[in-house]
Amino acid sequence: MIKLSRLTDYSVVVMSQMAQDMSVTRTAPELAAATGVPAPTVAKLLKLLVKGGLVESWRGVNGGYALTRNLDEITAADIIEALEGPVALTACVDGSDADCGVEALCPMRGGWEKVNRAIRTALEEVTLAELSQPVDFLMAPPAPEAETSAGRD
Repeated sequence: MIKLSRLTDYSVVVMSQMAQDMSVTRTAPELAAATGVPAPTVAKLLKLLVKGGLVESWRGVNGGYALTRNLDEITAADIIEALEGPVALTACVDGSDADCGVEALCPMRGGWEKVNRAIRTALEEVTLAELSQPVDFLMAPPAPEAETSAGRD
């Protein structure tokens, strides 16, 4: 199973909160209170997001954090790379930071590269603006009313 870390998921929640008003800088404790993500986790992910160039920080009395770009300019790929490193399904694909001992002999390298490119392209097409959209949960249709035996005669 391909699974993103909880920290990556939380980063989308925190960045979506930051995008509510792009003109306001927010502190880590404010973001933690607004999102329900624990304060130490928010502080950790903000450092990673700053390092990844998605968030900027200011020190001092009016200090805090703000997004570096608009929501429609930040992609899911950007967020994943900031938190987890390059999108690489296996050690042998371009961009992987792992080494494969049999890469030169492996007949599967080209196939995995194609899959990795397709996933990366898909992640680059989804923006934080789209990820931040509220979800309309479809309500289940009401259960059909039970027939009564009196109506069958």
